[in-house]
Amino acid sequence: MTLLVKSSYSHRFLSSSTPAMSVCSSFCPQLPSYFRQKPINSLPTKPLFPLSFKVFSSQATGVSAKDELPGRIGFLGMGIMGTPMAQNLLKAGCDVTVWNRTKSKCDPLISLGAKYQPSPDEVAASCDVTFAMLADPESAMDVACGKHGAASGMGPGKGYVDVSTVDGDTSKLINGHIKATGASFLEAPVSGSKKPAEDGQLIFLAAGDKSLYNTVAPLLDIMGKSRFYLGDVGNGAAMKLVVNMIMGSMMATFSEGLLHSEKVGLDPNVLVEVVSQGAISAPMYSLKGPSMIESLYPTAFPLKHQQKDLRLALGLAESVSQSTPIAAAANELYKVAKSHGLSDEDFSAVIEALKAKK
Repeated sequence: MTLLVKSSYSHRFLSSSTPAMSVCSSFCPQLPSYFRQKPINSLPTKPLFPLSFKVFSSQATGVSAKDELPGRIGFLGMGIMGTPMAQNLLKAGCDVTVWNRTKSKCDPLISLGAKYQPSPDEVAASCDVTFAMLADPESAMDVACGKHGAASGMGPGKGYVDVSTVDGDTSKLINGHIKATGASFLEAPVSGSKKPAEDGQLIFLAAGDKSLYNTVAPLLDIMGKSRFYLGDVGNGAAMKLVVNMIMGSMMATFSEGLLHSEKVGLDPNVLVEVVSQGAISAPMYSLKGPSMIESLYPTAFPLKHQQKDLRLALGLAESVSQSTPIAAAANELYKVAKSHGLSDEDFSAVIEALKAKK
């Protein structure tokens, strides 16, 4: 395995990767028009930014230090995830052009040096690779393929990377529209919420054009801690939906446990501590548990998006005749929480749907 270095404003810890997976990395210097991956022995003696080390695991090989990256990067969607992702690209010295339906959401990025275009097609036309992080399948389709959509600005030599969470059918439709222009398409939905996005600790689940994957791999490494190439378009979407189906079901069960412990006279804070030290430990429990006990739900991953992902995962399961009764029950609980006006709260607010009416 080879350890390579990436420049970044933030210090990150060294993570381990599975031996079966190849290791990829990049060094992104502060250059306005292009980037080039460099092995550790070619780093300048006085780097522009503090250096931190990160190992990237991937099922794909073939990312060469000789590969040149596009110098102009577009980013569509400045929401809870898109904004920190684009910020990390800017902090790494990348040339970034942004767009959002509400322009004011682009202002913080513009103040950091980003360029702005008033429509997705103009972003795509002015950039070599365009990323999109949208809220749902409908938005992803509209921004990519609708009037003034990114596809209208695409062409040979360009790439479109959709990092939104959508169903496989939507991803394949977008792929068709993009490829019809002569451009390349990659789906790369992310596992991780607001804090991992801010810290550059996302996990990318990529599928589609392998050459585009290799080209943008160093950009994914700036925004994330690991990346997986999963083959044909649709596989990335499927993996993300399965992951979020598991997560949503886990949170629903955890909510039941917190309330159950309190009802039988136990301290739910102690429950969180016990769980965090056992075989079922998960960072989500220790991170969300204390605030859930206080009925506080600061939004990192909106509840409405968790319910959307459960709905899409259940549809995927039905398409292959896979029984998912636990996820189906969890989905109903999130729907109840939405009916209580909790759509924009963190998905941990699902616990409110379980609280008995007083």
